[in-house]
Amino acid sequence: MAPVGPGRESSRVVRIGGASGFWGDSSVGAPQLVERGNVDYLVFDYLAELTMSILAAARAKNPELGYATDFVAVTMAAILKDVVARNIRVISNAGGMNPKACADAIAAVAAQQGLQVRVAVVEGDDALALLPQLRSEGVSEMLSGAALPAQVLSANAYLGALPIRRALDEGAQIVVTGRCVDSAVTLGALMHEFGWAEDDYDRLAQGSLAGHILECGCQATGGLHTDWEDVPGWADIGYPVLECHADGHFVATKPAGTGGLVNIAVISEQLLYEIGDPTRYLLPDVSCDFSNVTLARLGPDRVEVRGARGLAPGPHYKVSATSMVGYRCSAQLTIIGFDAASKAQRTGEAILERTRALFARQGLPDYSRTRIEVLGAESAYFGSNARTGDTREVVLRLAVMHPQRAALELFAREIAPAGTSWSPGTTGADGRPSPVPAVRQFAFLLDKIRLQPAVVLEGRRMEVGVPCGQAAVPPGAAACVQPGGAGCSGPVNGSGEATVDVPLIRLAWARSGDKGDSSNIGVIARRPEWLPLLRAQLTEARVAVWLSHLVLGRVTRYEVPGIHALNFVCLQALDGGGMASLRNDPLGKGMAQILLAMPLQVPASWAERRPAEALFL
Repeated sequence: MAPVGPGRESSRVVRIGGASGFWGDSSVGAPQLVERGNVDYLVFDYLAELTMSILAAARAKNPELGYATDFVAVTMAAILKDVVARNIRVISNAGGMNPKACADAIAAVAAQQGLQVRVAVVEGDDALALLPQLRSEGVSEMLSGAALPAQVLSANAYLGALPIRRALDEGAQIVVTGRCVDSAVTLGALMHEFGWAEDDYDRLAQGSLAGHILECGCQATGGLHTDWEDVPGWADIGYPVLECHADGHFVATKPAGTGGLVNIAVISEQLLYEIGDPTRYLLPDVSCDFSNVTLARLGPDRVEVRGARGLAPGPHYKVSATSMVGYRCSAQLTIIGFDAASKAQRTGEAILERTRALFARQGLPDYSRTRIEVLGAESAYFGSNARTGDTREVVLRLAVMHPQRAALELFAREIAPAGTSWSPGTTGADGRPSPVPAVRQFAFLLDKIRLQPAVVLEGRRMEVGVPCGQAAVPPGAAACVQPGGAGCSGPVNGSGEATVDVPLIRLAWARSGDKGDSSNIGVIARRPEWLPLLRAQLTEARVAVWLSHLVLGRVTRYEVPGIHALNFVCLQALDGGGMASLRNDPLGKGMAQILLAMPLQVPASWAERRPAEALFL
């Protein structure tokens, strides 16, 4: 790596706390980190694609809205005095569609509390005005190749860390951005603190990995961990703190005395969360290679992270646009008793049949899409072959889409009548469901030169230069070739010892995430010596078959040897993903759990070991 920037102390440690993973995260995170985290920075991530569409609708109704109001009214109002007193700097993308209004609201809270604070705004991510020109140029969706929709609610580019660094260089204590990559709020702070250059790609990759670990809050401190029973103190779970060093390496930890768990398994799971090819994690500031990252346990709740490598970024921003595709509505009923799953299925079918007949009488078109799910019958695991024989209590979930709101209001009225019309043991109708707009994401690439990021601080607007015109990022190493589905390793057991079947969870940890309609499942071997067996049996072909009732597209496997892991990327896996999906699990949170049930063949002696005997605890 290149030398640290001039005037920076190479021994200095910068402590950054991740206080929020999404709009709706717990209100305890920020106060905990301020009071007990001894942090220099608080970073907050608020924006998902769905969030941006909600904020766009809010701004359309009221030009003073369009930002994450909870960030100001709940979080900053509670911690601002302590933030100022302790000289903690705050960086958040809570500005959403209206970062200026968010900054003005923070300034108003500061004035009410008799405080003076410098609040900077990062702007320039809004690409909505470019859409007419882009439509004439034939811009298409990144994966599907579809044309740009006629009506678009929002279109925002994922900006990088350079505007955030500039705001901090100018002396801002609070930086509010619109859409940016989640990791940029952390990388911007590190570039400012350590003077990292724009082409110091290895350090930028490490800083981006730090941001990736922080961006989902408690997922880095035991949240969603495969071995959930090992995670103490859920009610007071600690939010993550990273101790960051000038050479790029960092130590993941949490405030002393809090609940939760920071170990190699937890950090490994979060490292793989929501990534595709681990050798080409593409960001606006750097293209990252996480495949040979190494983790080391330094002590209780302390994990050191090293080894990310970087390449020059590509010439484009990713832009996430959202469009309205009609309306959606979902309803639930509980069915109790013998043959509960069959009764629930028939109830759902009856509601759809009845409402379709009512639509026809009123001249309304048919549903755009429908989905019946019987929760509790393990349909997520087995599709139409769900294990329902002994199920005596299930939840019927019925989700529908329609181009007209009036049709779904009619649908909503026909849920409660099931309680007296059809299946015995029908209960649980909790009011009439409400139709809501159905929103679909449309992602495309935009040349960086077509947007001009800027920082606004105390009435002064400063344009931020972003390197443009780079060459396209070269592709990473090919995924492991698996001729005939046999995998990339030798036989399961060369010793001739008898074998038995065990579920994957006995051999691995796993976590799944989403990107639009794609899901990734990171699988980490509990012991390094078990990775060859996982390679041999956990093939693309076998995973595709196991998940075939959920995944319609290709399954690709990537190697992550630094943490003894495999990463599976599943296309067309989430029924459209986000608000476009009618599934109960539109974000693929359960995909890893489903894969962990897959049986693998192991030597009989292995079956006697408990998962807790794994090396990484």
